[in-house]
Amino acid sequence: MVLGDQVPPELPSVPRGADARPRAAELLREARLLTDALKAQAKAIGFDAIGIAPANACPEAGERLRAFVAEGRHGDMLWMEERLHHRESPQGLWPEVRSVIMLGTNYGPALDPLRHAEHPDVGVISVYAQGSDYHDLIKRRLKQLARWFVEHTGKSGAQADVKVFVDTAPVMEKPLARAAGLGWQGKHTNLVSREHGNWLFLGAIYTTAELAPDSPHADRCGRCSACQDACPTAAFPTPYQLDARRCISYLTIENKGMIPHEFRKAIGNRIYGCDDCLAVCPWNKFAQASHELAFAPRAELTAPALADLLQLDDASFRQVFAGSPIKRVGRNRFIRNALIAAGNSGNPALLKRVRPLLDDPEPVVRGTAVWAFRQLANEAEIEAERAARLPGETDADVAREWVG
Repeated sequence: MVLGDQVPPELPSVPRGADARPRAAELLREARLLTDALKAQAKAIGFDAIGIAPANACPEAGERLRAFVAEGRHGDMLWMEERLHHRESPQGLWPEVRSVIMLGTNYGPALDPLRHAEHPDVGVISVYAQGSDYHDLIKRRLKQLARWFVEHTGKSGAQADVKVFVDTAPVMEKPLARAAGLGWQGKHTNLVSREHGNWLFLGAIYTTAELAPDSPHADRCGRCSACQDACPTAAFPTPYQLDARRCISYLTIENKGMIPHEFRKAIGNRIYGCDDCLAVCPWNKFAQASHELAFAPRAELTAPALADLLQLDDASFRQVFAGSPIKRVGRNRFIRNALIAAGNSGNPALLKRVRPLLDDPEPVVRGTAVWAFRQLANEAEIEAERAARLPGETDADVAREWVG
């Protein structure tokens, strides 16, 4: 990254009078030397992109977040609403922060993420979730870089304080990454990089140190609307705005209840997340496949057979997805998603896997199994199962699936 020409905001107080200008220049030089050393160390540790933003770099992000929440577009992600003040600006989370170090790690896929869209008997899992949980690798590297940084500042002067974050705290990673020059937020609201396309995991280090900031990245989307056109559920009301309630990633991961009927067919065979808007971006032509072994797709997750997934109980689910980010949604939500895919498969052979789930103790599984069964079975089979089960059904949502 090329250093920006701005003077770091809020430089420490300097002598007034004749010595003020030389001292300010010296402080600026020291900040740039520290920033250069930090960037070199980040690359040595294994980060693919690094940039610096002042802590007050993007006040408009907080305004957009407030509008997003006020309109209810965050759906059931109540943690966004509950920690809104902390998320809307770095200072809201940590008042002492002066600079934000944004870091990116390439997870670009070697193969087309959409290649299994026309194979209805397998489930499609988002690229980021096919390997090991990225949080573990990135947080370890963030801590390693943070330790180096603290020790380095301690040797040359006042030791800096730091806090590290990787997608588990109220941090606006994408606006901050744009402000730090890593890329820009595309019309799908995700970060796009000229070097890495749509495939960067983001991490952040907040620090009390004054660092030389990079220039914010300009928007390079132009007239392109590929990401919006590709969205199966029309989750983008307008360019640069997302309605999470319509997004397949939200529906299959964050949403805990029944998936609304209006989206079930559009989900197709996507069983965890969705890469459509990312995969069609023209900027991916410059991206390179990741060489991180931790992000290499596990063979059993690249094209898992729905027939196998539908047999998972809680214990086997935990065993199969140990060390995977998929584990956090739990067996019930995951089987719900697999049942949606089964119902969309058009393959009656899957009925032998769906039928036992009509008696699952969890309503969200049982109700979705009813829907899948009704998509695959003939009228006589549906009527027989409805007559046997509906009179004893105690859950209103499940009962509606039988009669709706």
